Amino acid sequence: MAKGSLSPPCRACRPRASTIQRAENTRPSDSVTRPGAGLPALAQSGAEVLPDVCAACHATAEDGTLERIDAVRKTPEAWDMTVVRMMRNHGVSLTPDERRTIVAHLADTRGLTIAETEGWRYILEKEPVATDSCPDELMAQTCGRCHSYARVALQRRTPEDWEHLIHFHLGQFPSLEYQALARDRDWWGIANAEIIPFLAETYPLGDSAEAFGGDLSGAYVVTGHEPGRGAYSGTLELTCADGGYDASMTLDYGDGSETYTGSGVIYGAGEWRATLSSGETTIRQVMALQDGMLSGRWFVADRDPVGGRLTALPVGAAPQILSMIPAPVPVGEPTEVTLIGSGLDGAPMLPEGTTAEVVEAGPNRVVLPLTAQAEGALSVGLGDLGAPADLVAYDGIDRISIGPDVSIARIGGNGGPIPKVPAQFEAMGWADDPDGEAGTDDDLPLGVVVVSWSVDNWDEAAAAIEDAKYAGSIDETGLFTPGGAGPNPERFMGTNNTGNLKVIATYEGAAEPLTAEAHLYATVQRFVDTPIR
Repeated sequence: MAKGSLSPPCRACRPRASTIQRAENTRPSDSVTRPGAGLPALAQSGAEVLPDVCAACHATAEDGTLERIDAVRKTPEAWDMTVVRMMRNHGVSLTPDERRTIVAHLADTRGLTIAETEGWRYILEKEPVATDSCPDELMAQTCGRCHSYARVALQRRTPEDWEHLIHFHLGQFPSLEYQALARDRDWWGIANAEIIPFLAETYPLGDSAEAFGGDLSGAYVVTGHEPGRGAYSGTLELTCADGGYDASMTLDYGDGSETYTGSGVIYGAGEWRATLSSGETTIRQVMALQDGMLSGRWFVADRDPVGGRLTALPVGAAPQILSMIPAPVPVGEPTEVTLIGSGLDGAPMLPEGTTAEVVEAGPNRVVLPLTAQAEGALSVGLGDLGAPADLVAYDGIDRISIGPDVSIARIGGNGGPIPKVPAQFEAMGWADDPDGEAGTDDDLPLGVVVVSWSVDNWDEAAAAIEDAKYAGSIDETGLFTPGGAGPNPERFMGTNNTGNLKVIATYEGAAEPLTAEAHLYATVQRFVDTPIR
């Protein structure tokens, strides 16, 4: 799967099927035109759309580069946001096929390397809870008050184009200085004297990433974890097809299996985007290709907090163990442990006092009932392969915690165009360290435990207006579904169904019930939801 030119197998599959999500409130019609503004897009290939359409407004230099366009590199989502803005604000006329084609071409020829996206992929993968860290307070005040800092870090520009971007912000949003609470400082002076030099030095244009030129077709073994449902393994089949790849994925959970089919596209240096459906549920995949392996996240369309991490490894890849299911085991009880990976072979490697036998063996899946005799972290392997993490043996659960400890849900639905956004919680078990002190670094993590869930008012103010009664409910899997949008005549002053809530998990499997709490804000809709928030 080495990189190559743009014309090996599957590069001939253009135009490709679109899997990039479009922004809310930026939904151009099949051909957006405005009186006196629209220019017809007559070309089909991305290489032709640039000179035939884009060059009408973007000047072409003597070396053939296009003003602004060749001064920036971005992710596929960012290029799509740019193209949509051209259609919406400047009347550029593109059919859906042309839009998909030009986005693919820009991502292939003016994209980022996977390494350049590391540390910021949570915003592309729509992680429901992530810490968006700015490098300093100045950048947080300048950029992070309106959108994520990851959105900034997922760009590369020339110094001149970073300056253009600052100008564009004030041109597009004239009240920005006031909205950013910046009236107490010389915003414009600081932006020019400090922000532009920082961005130009930290995120210079650099060289364009070489587009992936191989063929991803084949069978993959997959593994991952879906909060609220648990760990899974399974298979992914990719077949080169017109427009990209046909994809079929089966996920095997402890309580059953799910199969999804659809299509996917590889953009730029290795950005995988796919849309698949089980017939009832449509999901998106956002993954990065590195060293022949795809890794990232999948999530339910329009409900992106619901989903899971995913790693997909070719079945013939170099031998390695990707995961163990489950990771913790109770002391003294035979527990069926499944190893997932490639090239799995050989006898189990176990610590002294731990026994196991192989009851199912294959190159990608090995099942062995294992019995541990003492509490602690156990190094487990197979043949010459070591597991990526220790197996934890435990003799009872001492405490539980909830992840995440703070989250957000959003009201919606009720006939409106914006769906509800749920929040997913999980309870983790812990065994105290050998000296019995809880909450220290050497406590044993025991993974997800089954608990009962409830919600309550966070404080007296929430209780006074009965937030817990109206803001939503939580099910047995830890999934909180918020209330409907719009004014509620049953509530105090007819307010909506937002709320400030306490999420409570109760574990009944210990000598005494164990409880943990988390904080949940059920808040209003996100009325403008861009592909990169």
